[in-house]
Amino acid sequence: MGFRPGPWKRGLVLAAMALLLGLFMLLHAKIPNRIGNLGSLVETVLPWFGLFIPVLLAGALWRRSVSAMVALTLPVLVWLNLFGGLLKDKSHPGSDLTVASHNVSANNPDPAGTARELAAADVDVLALEEITPQAKPLYEKELAKAYPYHTVQGTVGLWSKLPLADTKPVDIQMDVGPLADTKPVAVKMAYTRALRTTVATDQGPLAVYVAHLGSARVNPRAGFWTDSRDRGAQALGKAIAAEQNERVVLLGDLNGTMDDRAFADITSQLRSTQDAAGDGFGFTWPAEFPVVRIDQILVRGVKPESSWSLPTTGSDHLPVAAGISW
Repeated sequence: MGFRPGPWKRGLVLAAMALLLGLFMLLHAKIPNRIGNLGSLVETVLPWFGLFIPVLLAGALWRRSVSAMVALTLPVLVWLNLFGGLLKDKSHPGSDLTVASHNVSANNPDPAGTARELAAADVDVLALEEITPQAKPLYEKELAKAYPYHTVQGTVGLWSKLPLADTKPVDIQMDVGPLADTKPVAVKMAYTRALRTTVATDQGPLAVYVAHLGSARVNPRAGFWTDSRDRGAQALGKAIAAEQNERVVLLGDLNGTMDDRAFADITSQLRSTQDAAGDGFGFTWPAEFPVVRIDQILVRGVKPESSWSLPTTGSDHLPVAAGISW
């Protein structure tokens, strides 16, 4: 008879892999960004590391390894601690104000149709990002009946059922370098990607920011390239820190998840409506098969009551919406 190891000695490699997975997720904040922004990349897709757990579980069952089964408790507990709260529905019925945000995509084949679909959602405040000069009149025409007040600054805009005031662009450092200061204001306004305005509500003024931060790209040379996005996140964080209004809502495509350390200046001041009052992860991109939530609604000084995604439009992003109360 050949020697067959006992259940504690079988699957030691699987046990080691389970422990490493658990430690990897537990210590993700310690992964440095010095090489290709590896830490930010890991944090962007961090929930998906949980898929390794059932794979290792299947291996442990096949090997009948007690040691691997025990070791798997570490990654299970770590994942549940990080994301378990997102698995339950935390929404509450009713709200004082509904808000929504949508990157409508510069390549949207049917801007007018997208506008009609968004108007049908009947939210009180609607933010749009990636508005092209060609599509702008179409959005303004289709949304005019539902939203008597609106502002467009560069490629971002806000449509509201309530009056707007004190609207201004927000500099999120999209254009830096020696030549940036030499460009005329009209040129810079053409590619403005953030704004701040005040919405007059029955409960008082609400400061609303709309932002479309720079893109994030994965490529062999630079790794996870996020320079313009991270620069914009820092600038936006400073603008929000200087905001005098206690009630603040940030709507937009931030091109990153709120687990990413690059958004620490923002998440230290605002909280995600999806985390506080959503159901599930609320992934928004790509629209055909969402794997990350890069479109965000973040708040301060108000209570998130609900958070959800709207149906697909002609964009590659899903619209997001939330209900808030005072």
